[in-house]
Amino acid sequence: MTLALDRGLSLLEQLCDQPEGMPLTALADELEIPRSACHRLLGELQRRGYVRQLRSQGDYTLTAKLASMGLGLLSSKGIIDIAEPILERLAKESGELVRLSIVDDERLVWVAKSQGTRMGLRYDPDMGMEARLSCTASGHAWLLTLSDERALELVSRQGFGQPKEYGPKAPTTVMTLLEMIHAARARGYAMIDEVFAPGMTAMAAPVVRGHETVGVVSIAGPRQRLTTARMQKLSSAVLAATAELGPISRISTLSGKPKLGRS
Repeated sequence: MTLALDRGLSLLEQLCDQPEGMPLTALADELEIPRSACHRLLGELQRRGYVRQLRSQGDYTLTAKLASMGLGLLSSKGIIDIAEPILERLAKESGELVRLSIVDDERLVWVAKSQGTRMGLRYDPDMGMEARLSCTASGHAWLLTLSDERALELVSRQGFGQPKEYGPKAPTTVMTLLEMIHAARARGYAMIDEVFAPGMTAMAAPVVRGHETVGVVSIAGPRQRLTTARMQKLSSAVLAATAELGPISRISTLSGKPKLGRS
């Protein structure tokens, strides 16, 4: 039972990274699961509504059930309702994509967003995605509140990822990352330029409850519009939003505890 559960969860995680779907043989080979066992697990996941086949004998892909369950949990816990007006206000002021992420154990997960611009180039990653701590403004905003040792421990567990998957200025060494974290710590907020993606900039500040970081608010957009000067001008608005969210996060709960994230 434990092996089947582990394999089933591995299949779900693998399909989360493959929105276009994957064939059974590729899934089995990638996860080192016997093809017969993989077929049975996919059949059960399909029966329960988590997976579907794009066509007969074709690729398998996730349904919206997992996303719906996650969003339903967050909605029921009040996180999105609490953050929504604050995110919308900041999105309107900045004209860019504003996101809220929460600290969930040793991960930082984007859970809510508000898009400021409705025209032109838009930067719009999927919600529910785990932030790459080493090369996102959100990740840096969380790390700046931790000791260097703890920050590097979290990054080491997650890894730096493949350089080709991120921007040309993404850090690939501990020293470079620490320089970025120290600069963010001195400012009180993170600011990146072509680090997460080519042509993109972002800024972020931590949501702090007491002495604990429970989430992060970020703004991201194209660098020709969201310039360094523009981000510096918006810093007071971002910090005001996080300061507002910190105290009211007490009335929001995740995992049965009165906060946005982990205690």
